[in-house]
Amino acid sequence: MEYGQERIATLHDLTGTVPDAPTDRAAVVVPMTEREYAGLAAERVLSELEAVAPGEVVVPLRVSAEKVGPFLDWLAGFDLPLTVLWCNGPGVIDLLDRHGLNGAAGKGRDVWLALGMAAADHEYVVVHDADARTYDASDVARLLFPLAHGYDFSKGYYARVENGRLYGRLCRLFYAPLVRALADAHPSADVVSYLDAFRYALAGEFGATADLAQSVSVERHWGLEVGTLGEAFGYAGFDGTAQVDLGRYEHDHRAVSGPTGLSDMSRHVGRALLRAVESHGVAPDYETLPERYRRVADDLVEQYAADAAFNGLDYDRGDEREQVDAYAEAVRPPGEDRRLPAWRETDLSPNEVLATSREDVAEVRD
Repeated sequence: MEYGQERIATLHDLTGTVPDAPTDRAAVVVPMTEREYAGLAAERVLSELEAVAPGEVVVPLRVSAEKVGPFLDWLAGFDLPLTVLWCNGPGVIDLLDRHGLNGAAGKGRDVWLALGMAAADHEYVVVHDADARTYDASDVARLLFPLAHGYDFSKGYYARVENGRLYGRLCRLFYAPLVRALADAHPSADVVSYLDAFRYALAGEFGATADLAQSVSVERHWGLEVGTLGEAFGYAGFDGTAQVDLGRYEHDHRAVSGPTGLSDMSRHVGRALLRAVESHGVAPDYETLPERYRRVADDLVEQYAADAAFNGLDYDRGDEREQVDAYAEAVRPPGEDRRLPAWRETDLSPNEVLATSREDVAEVRD
């Protein structure tokens, strides 16, 4: 059992106590796509949320038109104060286009749409994924506790050990070594120290005050989590940030290759990470950074190998290094900033988004 602190407040699960937290003043955002429909992990998440009694559960939904009705019927079976946003409904897309906000669609844009509505009506917002097979109702209280005690932003962390192996590959083999390579080159850059302080920076679980949720720009796709950290640094800084122990998680796993695989995700994460450090005054040397990333990643592979052997886990150095080679392709300048603006900076109304979504749903269900 350890209780070490980072540069941000780190709240450990030392006793199994579920802290008191203002769940009734919070909205919980749970993004979903077709892969979550009636799945065992999503069923568990929603069933556990029934015991939380949050002020509202907002589900930003990205599915085809023929899936909307079955999805809503399934969600209606849970005893929750549920609001569903059909994020890719034709009317919603047209509304975004009229406000100059249309463009690349993905998890980040879905969550951004839900954040606008959740933060408009609630004091706090919690965001988490729907694919954790080990999800527990206490996670919401743990993420909310720091917010009710003076912090603006909280991030979950957990162990990813399953089937006798270490998981969390994108975080272990891409994010962590890339941040350390940046830290070696920019030791006085606070934003890099901030990004390095999170024990699981790519966790989908975070909490925020409504004001922070309305004040941050949001990456449109898989860079959501890292981009949010960069924005949280600017808003909350070290003193306003906490991370909380959520124990051990089992998630759905992705292949490395393919259009939704880890290699594709690494490009989004890399752009978001490097955009975050650039926006806070860091100028990476992109000619040398890929090789410096590889050297740090190689050292980490040996450390993970030792840790796995210590715990009797399977570990394939060759496979891990192949992943490092694939991820190294994502170490490049971030390119054009196509993030969605802070809700405070747009004239789009969250209520108009919800009303339009409901019109879209009514049309496909008629």
